[in-house]
Amino acid sequence: MNKPVPIIAVDGPSGVGKGTLCQALANHFKWHLLDSGAIYRVLALSAIKQAIALEDESQLVQLALNLPLTFNTDGCEVKVLLNHIDVTKDIRTEQIGGAASKVAAINTVRAALLQRQRDFRQAPGLIADGRDMGSVVFSDAPVKIFLDASAHSRAERRMKQLQDKQNHVKFAQILQEITERDLRDRNRTFAPLKPAIDALIIDTTSLSIQDVFNQSIKYINEKLAL
Repeated sequence: MNKPVPIIAVDGPSGVGKGTLCQALANHFKWHLLDSGAIYRVLALSAIKQAIALEDESQLVQLALNLPLTFNTDGCEVKVLLNHIDVTKDIRTEQIGGAASKVAAINTVRAALLQRQRDFRQAPGLIADGRDMGSVVFSDAPVKIFLDASAHSRAERRMKQLQDKQNHVKFAQILQEITERDLRDRNRTFAPLKPAIDALIIDTTSLSIQDVFNQSIKYINEKLAL
């Protein structure tokens, strides 16, 4: 009997370092990487481009079922393509992040994208980055990690990222957007943002990415007996 493809599910709110950790884990293990948040961001971007209201459930579901999304993993960075056009930078704006949180709160939209995410489970293994990877999408994952951090520290990190890109932003606005997104993600009726019962919870507020990586590797090696 073939063993199931192993999965490391990493969940948590925005700005806790999930993306950085998952990229480091994928490079370390040479496994595939799923950025599930990018799927919802692309859906939101596509809806905005097509002038579909973010509350229009039926049209969003149709869009989700036929989303022309692909990931290009050539090179060291994962590029996100919509209709074969690179939208990697476009989907990382605060506007698209907020819009993605709104469409992700719709049960039927999440259901439409469920199998698409599960199809990323391929040998030799998968690092799954999201908000419900361990609790819903890959509930059988042998390793589940949940990263968390204070909203204030996450807003500070996000502001630094935007300033480094020469974007002029206000801290109060970023903190408000993060707080509102947290409320939507944690309180939605279907697949709310919360740690899986058997997840390792790491508070990254005062930790470096190397500290988080080291804790994660130690836990993963123990769970997978590597």
